[in-house]
Amino acid sequence: MKQSIFKILSNEALTDCVYKMVLSGDTSAITAAGQFVNIKLAGLFLRRPISVCDYDEKTLTIVYKVVGKGTEVMSKMKPGQELDILTGLGNGYDLSAAGDKPVLLGGGVGVPPMYNLAKKLIAEGKKVSVILGFNTKSEIFYEEEFKNLGCDVTVTTVDGSYGTKGFVTTALEDMDYTYFYTCGPEPMLKAVHKASRTSGQMSFEERMGCGFGACMGCSCKTLTGYKRICKEGPVMRKEEILWES
Repeated sequence: MKQSIFKILSNEALTDCVYKMVLSGDTSAITAAGQFVNIKLAGLFLRRPISVCDYDEKTLTIVYKVVGKGTEVMSKMKPGQELDILTGLGNGYDLSAAGDKPVLLGGGVGVPPMYNLAKKLIAEGKKVSVILGFNTKSEIFYEEEFKNLGCDVTVTTVDGSYGTKGFVTTALEDMDYTYFYTCGPEPMLKAVHKASRTSGQMSFEERMGCGFGACMGCSCKTLTGYKRICKEGPVMRKEEILWES
């Protein structure tokens, strides 16, 4: 974990409520796709955890949805403003298990961490398929960005207004893949767990207090006991997850 000051380079709307922010700063603590950052905002007690969409040696890209006071404040910030950010939080995805044809499934704001993961897998020579799930056409973002990486992209919408009608699991049914990686709301993760034919890794979205394992506020039950989403997670393997009935 590292605390640094980042400067906002851009902050643009991708949809009515989803924004992309690019910042410059020290990204050396970020070591894996699937990690997150924790952002301090003036006047708010708790930092806001946001998954890393992409990064390089000098820049950090986050994609976030306006769902409360913190993200609303972020959506109004301008280039040149600075943010106090903790980086290198959480464990990331393990690429070694991917096989030749991994599939990546992102639902809503679970889409962003799939982007850097896709870049890394393609750099290793993998044939990457991506399934992006949304409720309706107006919520779709990053379809073209994944295509530009060279991914085979399928978009699903619950109402059928674009792409395949249904959920990410609908598109997964007839797909040939060696392993899966996913991030999204818990009902989606539970459905992917049930529908998947291979092993895989899941990144959990959870409200966090401290973001680095001190408060135990984001613990979940696994086969090997309770684990903290912010510390031992957010990425967990399919086989270790125990779902509440």
